[in-house]
Amino acid sequence: MDQIIQAVAQKANISPEAAKTAVETVLNLLKSKLPSEFAGQIDAAMNGQFAGGDLAKDAESLLGGAFGKK
Repeated sequence: MDQIIQAVAQKANISPEAAKTAVETVLNLLKSKLPSEFAGQIDAAMNGQFAGGDLAKDAESLLGGAFGKK
């Protein structure tokens, strides 16, 4: 998740603390809108525990799972 926070802070030209709040807000919104079984997958992906910690592969695996693909 630190990788995303750093990217948001840099791209938006905001402090890391503000970026962390923004990222957490978006993740919480996603988790509230997606089926409950994805909440754990989102948390695992953000903590580098999903698909070997590669953020692009994490997103691909998570989204593929959402659509019944692996």
